Amino acid sequence: MKRIGILSDTHGYLDRRIFEHFKDVDEIWHAGDIGTAEVLQKLREFKPTRAVFGNCDSGDVRYSLSEFYRFRVEDVNVLMTHIGGYPGKYNPWLLPMFRESLQTQSEEGSQDSAHEQKEDSHKRIDLFVCGHSHILKVQYDSHYRFLTLNPGAAGKQGWQTVQTLLRLVIDGSQVRDLEVVELERF
Repeated sequence: MKRIGILSDTHGYLDRRIFEHFKDVDEIWHAGDIGTAEVLQKLREFKPTRAVFGNCDSGDVRYSLSEFYRFRVEDVNVLMTHIGGYPGKYNPWLLPMFRESLQTQSEEGSQDSAHEQKEDSHKRIDLFVCGHSHILKVQYDSHYRFLTLNPGAAGKQGWQTVQTLLRLVIDGSQVRDLEVVELERF
């Protein structure tokens, strides 16, 4: 079992309350527009942190991270990027990965060997995490068969009046206990 804290769009501002809300998580995921290498470093000093760069990130952040990050936690395959969209409105460059995931899911039940299944399982997406819009969104995509998460914006840049974070638990192949954390802006 892993407890995960998810945030995005800090834009160089790391609210002290984030540390309070993420004190019990096992790792943090940042879905881009971090803002500065200092923000990323503070998160990494606090908890193990996985992150992607966003469109507003400067060179020092951009050079240390990638645009897409595929990883596995327990039995859940995750794809994280900054500019992703949501069901029915995805950015077009993601669609080949999504189609490949859907094809892999369909073939998993019909494959002959466990070895072939394991080789292709990294192509499957169970959880898609993105940022960019500053709009909190949790939505299951019934076509591609994965959960889409956008934690909204944890920073102060933008029009939103509430900073938002997500917490969840990954237990085997289950994503559960999803919580929205709202930080009222001062």
